[in-house]
Amino acid sequence: MVRVTDLHYGVGERRIFSGLDIEVPKGSITAFMGPSGTGKTTLLRLITGQVEPVSGSIEVFGEAVVGMRKAGIFALRRRMGMLFQNGALLTDLSVFENVAFPLREHTDLPEPLVRQLVLTKLHAVGLRGAASLMPGELSGGMARRVALARAIVMDPELLIYDEPFVGLDPISMGVIVRLIRQMNEALGITSIVVSHDVDELSLIAHRSYLISEGRVVASGSPEELRNSPQEVVRQFIGGHPDGPVPFHYPAPDYFDELLGRGKP
Repeated sequence: MVRVTDLHYGVGERRIFSGLDIEVPKGSITAFMGPSGTGKTTLLRLITGQVEPVSGSIEVFGEAVVGMRKAGIFALRRRMGMLFQNGALLTDLSVFENVAFPLREHTDLPEPLVRQLVLTKLHAVGLRGAASLMPGELSGGMARRVALARAIVMDPELLIYDEPFVGLDPISMGVIVRLIRQMNEALGITSIVVSHDVDELSLIAHRSYLISEGRVVASGSPEELRNSPQEVVRQFIGGHPDGPVPFHYPAPDYFDELLGRGKP
């Protein structure tokens, strides 16, 4: 469904990816994991054609995304659903209209069918009763569940989740985990999940990629990653503060900077 080959990308002098290789099989739930700042969200932007790499290839649905014209990119995106990291609800529209928005933009479905589809998706995330509320009236967790309903309203072939578990209470998180798994099994949807929640991903992911320092440092099933002897994998999976991945962003010597001898 998605193939990333020898991907190189950077912003200014900062190198983000250096020869990244990833494959997402059709019908699978594939997880992208890694420390903060390793470019996981940037990878999603590359896959959806929002930015272009310096070099390398990206294929989605068997089509080359790099160099594709805007019309082709838009057609490709209509086959995808995206749950953004911050929810990205339209603040001037009600919950119902937020979920209905993709249907109104991309289809000519009659209003009764739009209503049925929207209420069905809201019911799936437990928020059918909140259809008339405005985004400002929702908690953070509720807003993310509305955003998920909007992401699935078009029944996409590829569903992309950027940190879907952030801000959810344990009950809501359990519902979303179950929904992700059930949609893949029942509808054959392919899912990409970016998350730091190792325990939740272990319940649903068929394969996980651990990204660090611009490349894939480990991949496999959740069980294989848990049993990996690699130090960087053990640090991330175990949540250890000490290891190959530094906590501090690169900076001049601490004491030199405090004394004014280093660059601010």
